[in-house]
Amino acid sequence: MRFPLRLTAQLAKTRIVQIWRTSTPLIDFVDPAEILHLGSAHPVSHKKMRGMTASQAPVVWIGGSEPLDHPGVSHFVQANALSGHVVFLETNGVLLRRRIHEFQPLPRVFLTVRLDARRMPAFELAVEGIRAARLSGFFTVVHSRAGEDRDRTELDRLRALLTELQVDGWLITAATVSNDAVRNAAEARSLIPSLSWRSFSEQVESMLLSRARTKELKGEPLAENPVPESCEEGIKVA
Repeated sequence: MRFPLRLTAQLAKTRIVQIWRTSTPLIDFVDPAEILHLGSAHPVSHKKMRGMTASQAPVVWIGGSEPLDHPGVSHFVQANALSGHVVFLETNGVLLRRRIHEFQPLPRVFLTVRLDARRMPAFELAVEGIRAARLSGFFTVVHSRAGEDRDRTELDRLRALLTELQVDGWLITAATVSNDAVRNAAEARSLIPSLSWRSFSEQVESMLLSRARTKELKGEPLAENPVPESCEEGIKVA
């Protein structure tokens, strides 16, 4: 797993800028539900769209509610990538194979699939999505979340699978803000073969936990959308 030179350079440049402007973030998080209408290819707000593409952060992380539920997400991804950002599109992977043709394999776009354990719903569909993305020339990353359980057996097995899939990167972050989850994630990151991906995992975790704490203080729900059920003939969207 080689960490992309383009991303290395952009992160280093931003860290230099932070010496004088500490408010400049490394990663901007955006929930597509705040930008895009569910069931429509049109953005909710062109102003918000322009605000995101003008962000000073080198990385835009698109996650939260399932991005592939939004018809306009491919245009949003492309707009951010063409504006100079490195884009991580985080998805549960269930609809990835079906919608892969809507995206362009740009060098700044990383299709990021959440995989924690083989027992998770629709695991095989997510793996098929990763394979389809690889065959289509996309950079692929897997995002795994460590919980409060110290058993790393599932992550050990997942490491072997990711080696087989030849994904470009692996991120491991804490699933919750609890000290146990944060500690377990830190220990689990030793499974990542690349030191750079380990370091970037820490930055992603910091961003995600900060967002979770903010939502907690506001009394907003932290749970993500449920994974759609699968069937033999296709995919059932809940």
